[in-house]
Amino acid sequence: MATKRSKHEAASGKGEGQSGGAGPISREALIGLLNEDLSREYQAIIAYVVYSQVLKGAEYMNIAAELEKHAAEELTHALIIAKQIDYLGGMPVVVPKEVRTSEKARDMLRFDLNNEQETIRNYRERVRQCENLGEYSMAELIRGILVNEQDHLIALATALGEDAPAMKAMGRDRG
Repeated sequence: MATKRSKHEAASGKGEGQSGGAGPISREALIGLLNEDLSREYQAIIAYVVYSQVLKGAEYMNIAAELEKHAAEELTHALIIAKQIDYLGGMPVVVPKEVRTSEKARDMLRFDLNNEQETIRNYRERVRQCENLGEYSMAELIRGILVNEQDHLIALATALGEDAPAMKAMGRDRG
């Protein structure tokens, strides 16, 4: 079995095949990217826990309750991603990406909406990368996470009184 690699060690594969190359990325590069995704899941858990408790006012009651559910779903995503990192021979990271806060409810919801958009873009790319490596089961697990993330995006946009942002297809020209 391969030795466990940290995010730093896996990411230091000198950019080999990291999202954008024509060929499949290496397992080490995928570990690094999945660790970035895991940090983003930790960020989402923290943000949803905090935001669900500090959003005030009748207009935010429904979304506050929804954010509590999102926190639990993000924990499930983190567990799935950590398991995949371990399967690939890596060591899951333990540090979240920075969580932004604000005194304004709309700002917090906007932060979440932007984070969900980034997460969706990254997971779409991850599905392609997994398939290129022949990791089809992993790609399916990430597709399942994508379904939840897109639901989160819709809920946040609705709470902001907006249509859900259109997520452009990425990498379709790569085949």
